[in-house]
Amino acid sequence: MLKKYGRLIWLFLILIVGFTGTIVASFLISKNTLINTLTEQSLPAISDNIYAEAQKLTLRPKAISTQLANDTVARDWLVNGEGDPEQISQFLKDIKNKNNALTSFLISDHTRHLYNGAGIAKTLNIAEPIDNWYFQLRSLKSPYEMNLNSDPLNHDLITISINSKVVDTSGKFIGLVGLWGINLNLDNLKNAINRYQQHSHSNIYFVNNQGDIVFSSAQGNDRRDNLNMVDGIKSIAKQILANQKNTATTLEYGSNGNTNLVSVRYLPEFGWHLIIDKNLDEELKPQLNVLLINVSIGLVLTLLLTIVGFFTIRRYEAKLEKSATTDTLTKLLNRHAFDFVFEQALLDAERSRQPMCTVLLDIDLFKKINDKQGHLVGNHVLREIAAISKRSLRESDVICRWGGEEFLILLKNCTLEKATSIAENLRTTIAANDFSRTTDLTRTRLSITVSMGVAECRDSETEDSVFERAEQALAQAKKNGRNSVYFSE
Repeated sequence: MLKKYGRLIWLFLILIVGFTGTIVASFLISKNTLINTLTEQSLPAISDNIYAEAQKLTLRPKAISTQLANDTVARDWLVNGEGDPEQISQFLKDIKNKNNALTSFLISDHTRHLYNGAGIAKTLNIAEPIDNWYFQLRSLKSPYEMNLNSDPLNHDLITISINSKVVDTSGKFIGLVGLWGINLNLDNLKNAINRYQQHSHSNIYFVNNQGDIVFSSAQGNDRRDNLNMVDGIKSIAKQILANQKNTATTLEYGSNGNTNLVSVRYLPEFGWHLIIDKNLDEELKPQLNVLLINVSIGLVLTLLLTIVGFFTIRRYEAKLEKSATTDTLTKLLNRHAFDFVFEQALLDAERSRQPMCTVLLDIDLFKKINDKQGHLVGNHVLREIAAISKRSLRESDVICRWGGEEFLILLKNCTLEKATSIAENLRTTIAANDFSRTTDLTRTRLSITVSMGVAECRDSETEDSVFERAEQALAQAKKNGRNSVYFSE
């Protein structure tokens, strides 16, 4: 089977490999296109939108900071020698209540007094570590500073602290005014994160410079986590925290057999890192399903094509075999095929010790029929004699066209006497037949006779020897007037 259909099997394998290779290559191209789209377009666009929403949170604190830095009440009071403490206390109460802050204060750089709504709260000392923050803020280059603070127990509660410089008319630093604990409304940011998480099937959250997850939506990560403690992403935690770019940068990590893309962006206004964590395998799942479907379809189609090819080849082979063993005109076995059948029958007869005979049939004066009636009539006669012979013989008997107008009949399990009787019966049937009834080629009665020679196969006799004796008997029949049956002893 492998030797006979080896090329067909190779063709099947080549089709499978080629079809699968094409689909896999298309999948890889689609995968690369998807990754490029995510890293260069989708994730950066989401990062830009989230960042824009986060920046809105700083608009009000920036306005407050500018207002404090330019307020003349605190400046004039400090320039005039810090006269009436009640005056500055009332001022601090007003800006605290107006901005809904937790506390407000003013520090005089001259006296180092820290004033709040109740008066002088304390006097700062450069030697006290707890007061170092003020002396560090004195060197600020910008007129104000904002700091975000998150509640370690409730990360949804984000507050902002504002420290603004107070300078005199010459620009000399004379003090610091501050508002601490201004609540931020995070609903819009939270809604934006939820919206983009659902749309992009990503996990979006913010981490501080220590890697703590400081804010995410209600549907986000466990915000008590630190990046260095989260499986998978901890492998790139250092890269994330080291990124100080205010543009989206894409990183990649693996976890539990999955591949994740991470878009990272640093928000300098907050001191936070915006992280968009997307499972690439989930995004590729539809394409992978399409790949499997295409491979399955390709396999089925290739198998069907191979099966069709197999049966087509088998049918073509059978047709070739039939044409190689069958006479085209009479549809009987040809001489080459009969030689093989006779050889096998001869062996079977020797083993079973059963008699077997051959009959050589020749159409009388066939050349005259061709010359007078034409070759089409001659062909019709050949076909009719083949059909009559097949109907007259037994099912086990074999007949072939031996050549020209001669036919050879093999009679299995048949004695010479019985074979002669069968041949005589066939001769009389042919002689009584009107060959014009089954053709439009001639309208007058067309009678044909045949001569036959019969020979019985002897033990250990060769094929040539049997046929020679049958030919001798046929020659005797022709010599004695034709239309007769003779046998060879």
